Amino acid sequence: MSMKKATDMTGKVAWVTGSGRGMGRAHALLLAECGADIVVHDVLADEARETAKQVEAMGRRVLVSHADVADPSATKALVAEAIKALGKIDVLVNNAGIGQHGPIEAITVDDFDRMFAVHVKGAFFCGQAVMPGMKERRYGKIVNISSIWGMNGANTASHYCAAKTALLGLTKAWAKELAPFNIHVNAVCPGGVITEMPIKTQGWEKIRAKEKLVPLGRWAQPEEVSYAVAFFASAQSDFVTGQAISPNGGETIVGF
Repeated sequence: MSMKKATDMTGKVAWVTGSGRGMGRAHALLLAECGADIVVHDVLADEARETAKQVEAMGRRVLVSHADVADPSATKALVAEAIKALGKIDVLVNNAGIGQHGPIEAITVDDFDRMFAVHVKGAFFCGQAVMPGMKERRYGKIVNISSIWGMNGANTASHYCAAKTALLGLTKAWAKELAPFNIHVNAVCPGGVITEMPIKTQGWEKIRAKEKLVPLGRWAQPEEVSYAVAFFASAQSDFVTGQAISPNGGETIVGF
């Protein structure tokens, strides 16, 4: 298979949760650039419409939804709508997420529940909703967006770390269960990425200090994470499942 054919997603439909801005928008736009039609999904309605506008400008079909990813009934309805409008869903990118920093003692029950509802419950039931169609066609690509903190932990936001680690377990279990149906499940675990979320939760001063600890000397731009997503979403990864890749600038090799 040629490289051009391996990256060509013409005729595929990709659903990217949390694609109104940041990494999610970058994922949606790169998959559209590869030829895929896109389901844009975000709780932020205006941002979702802007992403959809950019997808349409590439000549791709697009469906927009601003449902809450943590609401299984809403995501199930979205899948039905997407199938009616676009015919199918070939690729699911479980990107939707929230961020919150703080020590263990500061994390409330509501904080904990919301963190797992978005990251884990959301990913699980979005996946459950697309699986019947993928099994029927014997084809599917599911990409779960975890985090370097899901791999290594952090000294803050332990509920976020736990939720992102849970996604890695989900990835491995689904990969084993769904392999007989030719459904590939993999995870992307970004290091620091310059998006609205860390700018809001950490601020530029902390970001710049953390960038100095990365061997490549900086955090990623969103599209640099999207390249890994596109690899897992395309034919390039047809013999890859149950794996995690971490675009992190070498951060995980730092040591003495």
